[in-house]
Amino acid sequence: MEKEADNMLKPSPCFGTGHSNRVKIGNFTVGGNGPLFLISGPCVIENKEVTLKVARFLKKLAQSVKIPIIFKSSYDKANRTSVDSFRGPGLYEGLEILREVKDTVGLPVLSDIHHVSEIEMAAGILDIIQIPAFLSRQTDLIVEAARTHLPINIKKGQFLSPWDMEQVVLKAISGGNNSILLTERGTSFGYNNLIVDMRSISVMKSFGYPVVFDATHGVQLPGGQGKSSGGQREFVAPLAKAAIAAGADGIFLEIHPDPGLALSDGPNSLPLEHVEPLLIALKEIYRTVREKVPKV
Repeated sequence: MEKEADNMLKPSPCFGTGHSNRVKIGNFTVGGNGPLFLISGPCVIENKEVTLKVARFLKKLAQSVKIPIIFKSSYDKANRTSVDSFRGPGLYEGLEILREVKDTVGLPVLSDIHHVSEIEMAAGILDIIQIPAFLSRQTDLIVEAARTHLPINIKKGQFLSPWDMEQVVLKAISGGNNSILLTERGTSFGYNNLIVDMRSISVMKSFGYPVVFDATHGVQLPGGQGKSSGGQREFVAPLAKAAIAAGADGIFLEIHPDPGLALSDGPNSLPLEHVEPLLIALKEIYRTVREKVPKV
């Protein structure tokens, strides 16, 4: 038993090689030579109707564009700018809505956790547990999430360098889990602004795990509207294309039927009609990069 436990604590065989582990999510596998994949949905669960509408849209999109899609929405946005901002329905109601997405629409589901006490209940429904960017250094949260043996998506804090994420990965590995995704979402640059350094994708891929680029949070202007965040939606597509060209395995997009009415992150969310043409372009870039561009 001691020998088996020791093996669980060792880094992935790919660690530091630049070759990523493959991670099984639902009925598909991502990373390595796997397909481009999408994590997408409304920023927060506003109600069951909007959530299911977006989930059904994404299910049809997965079938038409032939791309694996993971549905994402938060049951609680614990890091809103204002105390008066809408946070979501909470753990119990939110997870039940995500269960309905999973059972009736047929997409794997992802949401973010904020406390160790949430993990057991969330793990009973979610296909992927997400560690939010602001909590990416919270050791107990990462280790306990890893111990569920579900895939975990760890978003790089906007206050961290990409090489800092090596220690974050080692925390997850210490929980006996090699099903890890890392997500780049930009770096704080002065006040109320983020920049995206595409070198971070190569740096984080060198740790041996699939890397996702969060194209909508990457254009967020944190606190940019005083009591809420702003955003620059017009830069989502060019940054997403650049990230795939730089080697990202997947893309994270927050979308909404009417971003102007979204209760969270509307200024940086994409309207539904913009998603399919962007994915078609990203698939072509992904194919070109993986098949035709020699590795340096």
